[in-house]
Amino acid sequence: METFKKRQKEMRRLERQRDKVAKRKEIKARKAAGITSESDRDTDTTDTTDTAAASDPAATLSTTD
Repeated sequence: METFKKRQKEMRRLERQRDKVAKRKEIKARKAAGITSESDRDTDTTDTTDTAAASDPAATLSTTD
């Protein structure tokens, strides 16, 4: 039972990681198109996913787009 809980937790973590990557790509595409909003600027300055990935070896696992 404990292993199942750990797996579910890991799957949620990976899903959140994928969501963050997708959001970052969307914001980058908007900036390239010249469309910016106040929330995009806030997200850009507070993004810490890259530093977290450096310390977490499991975070280096990624899916190809």
